[in-house]
Amino acid sequence: MESSPPPALSAVLALELAEGEHPARTSLSRDQAAELAALIAEDLRALLPEVDLARLAMAGALFDAVELLRPGFPVWATLDELARRVPRGHLENVVAFGTHEGRMPAQPLEPEPAYADGPMRLLPLSLIVPEALAESLAERIEVELVGRGEAGARTADWLMRTLGVRLEHARYLSRNDLIALTCVQYEHVNLAPLWTLLEAALLTPYRPEHTVSARGLPMRYADGRVALPSPAQWLRGQAGQGAHELAGILFELRQYAALLSAHRVPLALEGEHGRAGEGWLYEHLAEPEPTLERPMLYAHEAPGLGIVAITAAQRAGARMRVLAHGYPLQPTALLPLAAALAERYGAADELQRLGRIALDAQGALSAPGASLH
Repeated sequence: MESSPPPALSAVLALELAEGEHPARTSLSRDQAAELAALIAEDLRALLPEVDLARLAMAGALFDAVELLRPGFPVWATLDELARRVPRGHLENVVAFGTHEGRMPAQPLEPEPAYADGPMRLLPLSLIVPEALAESLAERIEVELVGRGEAGARTADWLMRTLGVRLEHARYLSRNDLIALTCVQYEHVNLAPLWTLLEAALLTPYRPEHTVSARGLPMRYADGRVALPSPAQWLRGQAGQGAHELAGILFELRQYAALLSAHRVPLALEGEHGRAGEGWLYEHLAEPEPTLERPMLYAHEAPGLGIVAITAAQRAGARMRVLAHGYPLQPTALLPLAAALAERYGAADELQRLGRIALDAQGALSAPGASLH
C-alpha cells in the first residue's frame, strides 16, 4: 500500500508596490529564484525554527490573488507536486522553480498578463512537512506570519533591486491570511455576496451555497459552478421593476461574471434552456415559427453600459414572438453572442439597435412591435 505524500502548508510572500510601480518582469530565472528562496528560508527560520524540518518550495513568479485563489488551488498544487519530485536533501532542502529559456517548468506557474498590473504581487510558497509536524506548524504559521511576518531587509532589498520597483511592504502570509484579506477587499466594494460563492468554491466545493446579490439577484453555487436565473426571468418575478432596475442587475452581473471568470468559477443560467459561451449567456425560449418572418436580433442599450442584452424575435403581425434573450458580459463577447444567436435561430446578422431597453406592456424584456425603419 502506497503511503500518502507529506502534507504541504501553503503561503505567499506578498509584495505591496509603491504607487505607480510595476515590476520589470513577472517571473524569475532559475538562478534568481534560487537566490530569493535562500533569503526567504533565512526569514522563515527566524520566525519559525521548525521549518528546518520541512522542505521550502518557492515558485519564482508574481501572481495576482485571483490567479492563486482558484478551485483546487492549482498554482500551489503544481508547486507541491514539483517539490515532492526533487530528492530529499537537494539544495539544503530549499527548492526554487524559475524560468528556463523564458518559461516556467509547468503551465500553472506562468502568471497571466491580464492580471499583471495589480498593486499587490504574490510569490507562492509551500512547506512540505513531515506528518507529525504538520498540525503544530500549521498553527504556528497562522499565528506568527500575521503577527510578525514582515520580510527581512535583505530580502526586501533584493526584491527591489531585481524587480526594479519600490515596495511599501513585503510580508509573509498564510493562504488563510490571503483568503481573509481578499474577503475584506471584496466586502469593501460591496461584493460580499460574490465572496460567499467564491469561498464555497475554494473551501467547501462539495457543499451547495446560496446567496442574493446586493441588487436582489439570487445565485447558487453547486457542482463546481454558479447558476442564476436570467435577468429577464428575474424581471418577470419583480412587480414594479422596470428598465432602470434591469440595467442595474445587468451591470452587477457583469461585475460578478468578470470576477468569477478570473477565479475560474464557471457561470451559467439555471434550467435546461440556458446556454453559455466565452463571456456571454443566453436563454432559449421558443423555436422559430417557419410560417412567420425571418427572426431579427434586437440590441437593448442602457446609458453608460452600451448593449446589455440581445433579443432574438419574430414579428407575428403587431405582436413580437420572443425566441431568446442573450447577455454579453464583457465587451469582446458581443459579436460572438450575436453570431451564436443568428446561427441558432436563423436570424439576420445585423443588430437592430434600440437605443434603450425595450419592455412589453407587461413589463417583460421584449422587442418593439413596430418597425424600426
